[in-house]
Amino acid sequence: MIRWLKKLYYPIQAGHYRLERHSMGLALGIVAAASVGGLVEIAPLFTIDETVESAPEMRVYTPLEQAGRDIYVREGCYLCHSQMIRTLADEVDRYGPYSLAVESQYDHPMLWGSKRTGPDLARLGGKYSDDWHVAHLIDPRAVVPDSVMPHYAFLADAQLEIASLPARLAALRKVGVPYTDAMIEAAEQDALGQARPDTDRADAVMERYGEDTQVRNFDGDSGRLTEMDALVAYLQILGRLTDVAHATDPATIKAGLEAAQ
Repeated sequence: MIRWLKKLYYPIQAGHYRLERHSMGLALGIVAAASVGGLVEIAPLFTIDETVESAPEMRVYTPLEQAGRDIYVREGCYLCHSQMIRTLADEVDRYGPYSLAVESQYDHPMLWGSKRTGPDLARLGGKYSDDWHVAHLIDPRAVVPDSVMPHYAFLADAQLEIASLPARLAALRKVGVPYTDAMIEAAEQDALGQARPDTDRADAVMERYGEDTQVRNFDGDSGRLTEMDALVAYLQILGRLTDVAHATDPATIKAGLEAAQ
């Protein structure tokens, strides 16, 4: 076997050395190799309409949730927590239904990932209370003794910057997120309203984003809107923008949704 491999290897090695002496030939070889890799990656995109599920009832992130997502990215949370449940049985048993591509259609950038220092968060929304999240972010080891997660207590003291939200939502619309003019114009007020359940602003948020929108004071401090409010609001919506993945047969649900359209 070794002798056979040597007979195969030496001619290939000799050919490679000859190719290296001719710059144009080497350049063409590199282009050919890269083209094969590109074709493998690009070809599946031609069937994307057939392979990606439909979720017409899926809603967009509210301004407060989107602000929380930006904080999540800013603090590098995605480096230790993936948001992609694989189709393996043990993952489904632990985390819930496996992730579908359609669930990330409004995520820019998507945060699927493969690194799991901490658990996957794709279905985190509603699993724990707001108080649990606040306590966990302030002092992770007070809630999970074996945790290696850094603390984020400063988020409870940091006032949320909302003046840039209209521009941020407008930028997301340019890459395909269907925010309306009314959503963009009212982004600042909607961020305030989602954390103020007893105000007219809260009613306006539910009118624009749906009656199931979570409207409450997320960090337990009604005096001001903090980055903790935003991050907890985002964590509580993970996996809850659409229910399509909770079907026992995603293919059947896909066909039903397409028929409804």
